[in-house]
Amino acid sequence: MHPATPRPWNPWNPWNPWTKTGRRGMLAAMTAVLTALVVSATAVAHEAHEDARQPRQQPRAAKGPVWTGAWGTAMQRPVEGSEDWGPNWSRQGFADQSVRQVVRVATGGSRLRIRLSHSYGTTPLRITAATVGRSAGDAQVWPGTARRLTFGDRQGTTIAPGRDVVSDAAALSTSPLEKLTVTLYFADRTGPATFHRFTTATSYRASGRHLADSGGGAFKESTNAWYLLSGVEVSGAASPRRGTVVAFGDSLIDGTGATPGADDRFTDKLAERLVAARRPLSVVNAGIGGNRILNGSSCYGDKATDRFRRDVLDRPGVRSVIIHLGANDIGAPEMDDPCMGAAPHVTARRIIDAHKELIRAAHARGVRAVGATILPMKGALFPVYSEQGEKVRTAVNRWIRTSGAYDAVLDVDRALANPADAALPRPGYVFRDGLHPNEAAFHAIASAVDLGVL
Repeated sequence: MHPATPRPWNPWNPWNPWTKTGRRGMLAAMTAVLTALVVSATAVAHEAHEDARQPRQQPRAAKGPVWTGAWGTAMQRPVEGSEDWGPNWSRQGFADQSVRQVVRVATGGSRLRIRLSHSYGTTPLRITAATVGRSAGDAQVWPGTARRLTFGDRQGTTIAPGRDVVSDAAALSTSPLEKLTVTLYFADRTGPATFHRFTTATSYRASGRHLADSGGGAFKESTNAWYLLSGVEVSGAASPRRGTVVAFGDSLIDGTGATPGADDRFTDKLAERLVAARRPLSVVNAGIGGNRILNGSSCYGDKATDRFRRDVLDRPGVRSVIIHLGANDIGAPEMDDPCMGAAPHVTARRIIDAHKELIRAAHARGVRAVGATILPMKGALFPVYSEQGEKVRTAVNRWIRTSGAYDAVLDVDRALANPADAALPRPGYVFRDGLHPNEAAFHAIASAVDLGVL
């Protein structure tokens, strides 16, 4: 048998191997393919190296409004008020009452929505109606700015135990750093209310329905806690790269030591820096006073590794998280605080392993993790310091600074430390309890943040 005669090709076809032109074309094509393979392999290797160094990027979001967390807080179980933390209404809840809460948004937009949490409820919670408006100071609302909020196009909603609900978008333009009022009306008895225990703001309560009142005369009662309201989110900003930075941790993040009503917590100062620098980032505060990374308690919130997803990762548009945790784990064995619950002595290794767990969770969602070193603890006017605890604090801080596990470091310890004794806070940077930062110290911490890493 003879081989089949090749089918004649068009000699002008550059792929014809029986012509010089065709042979040159095939050689050029093979060279191009080999070159592409080498370039592709190099790019894959480079991308793999980059993936090992940086968090995985989040998938591209579907078309629609891009929401950013403009304000937020971390939710806690209902507890009784106390002499140290002040009275609150969480245990008794509400019935035929209006609750007006004042919040400062870190960024603005053309539309907004609110997020309500029934995380620690045991029975369905009925929200009869809600409004949002511009604050005119105290419990007052600027006339003509109140907007009715709806939930699935209805004026009220029922929240199942353990769940959150987000309102429909409302057309209210907002500016960075302005204050809003959110008013909730409960016609029926709510039972104990999920809340945030300590704030530097004031919330107000009135008997009956006072959703649209511009005056504050009906709101005769007040506390320094937030109830059910866990977030205010905005959309419609000019920058498509806008996102949220969440500060997550304990009382240093929550704002113990800040002046009530002055908006001078660390997160407030950071938000002001971002606005002044025209950075397209908002700041949400997810700190809880007394919170620990290894153990939870009824008064000081779930342990940080348990609440991280809800309080950080499930918020819209999160790009970075700043984490300050470990001080209460170290100090708890020295405290005489029955509200702290289990207070075992902890090792640096256990705290570091818990930090690693938070970092892995952040990176899995494409979120950059910034580690904040633990503040100086010596000199506190209540039992929290010990020599053994100081060794643990020093070891954890060394790991945060040098391990490379975090994407960046905010060195709170060095920003606050006394030059004469690094275990003590710098004179003039400490609250009257000898431990927590004051306004000047919060400014120093915010100034130590490299905005570029966020």
